[in-house]
Amino acid sequence: MVLQVSGVVLLGVIVFLFFRKDALKPSHAIVCGLFGFYLAGTAVAPSIRAGGQSLAGLLGGLSL
Repeated sequence: MVLQVSGVVLLGVIVFLFFRKDALKPSHAIVCGLFGFYLAGTAVAPSIRAGGQSLAGLLGGLSL
C-alpha cells in the first residue's frame, strides 16, 4: 500500500515537472493518464504490478 501511494506521488511529481518545463503538453498528460487507466484493467496488469514490486525490492535492497 505504501509503495503504491509513494509511486503514484513520485510519478505525479514527475508529470508535474514535465508539465511545468513545457516538455509535456496537457493533451499528452491526458493521453498518458488514460493509457495507464485502461492498461490497469487489462490482463497485463498483474505482470506490470509484479515487475514494479520486483524493481522496488531490488532498489530497496541496494545499499549506497
